[in-house]
Amino acid sequence: MWVQIVFAALTNGYLYGFLTGRIYTGPTKVVCVPGLNCYSCPGALGACPIGSLQAVLGSRKFGFSFYMVGFLLLFGSLMGRFICGWLCPFGLVQDLLYRIPFFRKRKNLPGHRGMVWMKYGILLLFVILLPLLFVDSLGQGSPWFCQYICPAGTLLAGIPLMLAQESLRAAAGALFAWKLGILFSVIGLSLWVYRPFCKYLCPLGAVYGLFNPVALYQYRIREDACTGCGACRNACPMDIPVWEQPGSRECIRCGKCIHTCPKGAIEKRNIFHLR
Repeated sequence: MWVQIVFAALTNGYLYGFLTGRIYTGPTKVVCVPGLNCYSCPGALGACPIGSLQAVLGSRKFGFSFYMVGFLLLFGSLMGRFICGWLCPFGLVQDLLYRIPFFRKRKNLPGHRGMVWMKYGILLLFVILLPLLFVDSLGQGSPWFCQYICPAGTLLAGIPLMLAQESLRAAAGALFAWKLGILFSVIGLSLWVYRPFCKYLCPLGAVYGLFNPVALYQYRIREDACTGCGACRNACPMDIPVWEQPGSRECIRCGKCIHTCPKGAIEKRNIFHLR
């Protein structure tokens, strides 16, 4: 959690932006950060991968983003969903909410096995297809996910900007109310269920999840030591049977299974320890 806090502070550390309600537009804003991090957050020093990808897909000037595809390929192939567990500011928000002793906690929502595929549908439909296919008279598409769904953008950008700028508060309408409804729903669920947005809705988690089975940072099961006792699944907040699926697309590499295994049968394998 300290890694999450420090990384969130570093990537959203433009305090003047929060004080004045002005979005930072300096030189670092052309560089993406690996986690979900809204470009319009007043404190954001970098850009969001999903927002940047949509900006190119919906643009009438550009047809393909070599930078964004290369960025996702690089971080996905190196770390997979390690980024979700350690470097995403909105993952930190959900972790903190889940720690509040308010509800009786549970890992998953009913229908979990089918609902985990929703984030792949959101990636395909709202991030890729709609910005490409539905364009205005000038040939410009909209950032559908950022505009209509993303609760991270509402929390980290929409609310701070509204509080700082009276003109924005006066102009807020049904769309902002809709986004607030999504945000409050995610917040409410996060008090009860572990990381509901990451599990069911996040398109960036979907992208990195595709790389989990082949990423250089891996978990490996020592078959000579593993007894299949299930302690790793009991400890896993994502409810993964780690002894069967160490490369699961849902694993955020939090490491709780490693520390819990009574036989020390789960090992890390990375670029420095390929074996």
